[in-house]
Amino acid sequence: MSIFEIIMLICFGAAWPFSIYKSYKSFSIEGKSLLFLVVILVGYIAGILNKIYYHYDGVIYLYLLNLVMVIADLILYFRNKRVAALNSNSEDLLSKKTRDIETAK
Repeated sequence: MSIFEIIMLICFGAAWPFSIYKSYKSFSIEGKSLLFLVVILVGYIAGILNKIYYHYDGVIYLYLLNLVMVIADLILYFRNKRVAALNSNSEDLLSKKTRDIETAK
């Protein structure tokens, strides 16, 4: 068990609750990168597999906790993307109806 690995995971893990909260409240994907989230997800999975196959210790729980938080942020990313698409479709429909009413006059 490495103290530096623990510190790294705690520091990374401390940022995820803020990111998740922002995603949950904002209903926006602005400032989010799907590629970034996937790369981080793969990194945590690799760390977990390393712990399972080569050096099992308690640090695996920090990897798992961080993995769960990244998955939560990914789920919110897709929810927010869907909400943005629905809002965009609603705005398009509204502007089409407005144009139709104006041309009918």
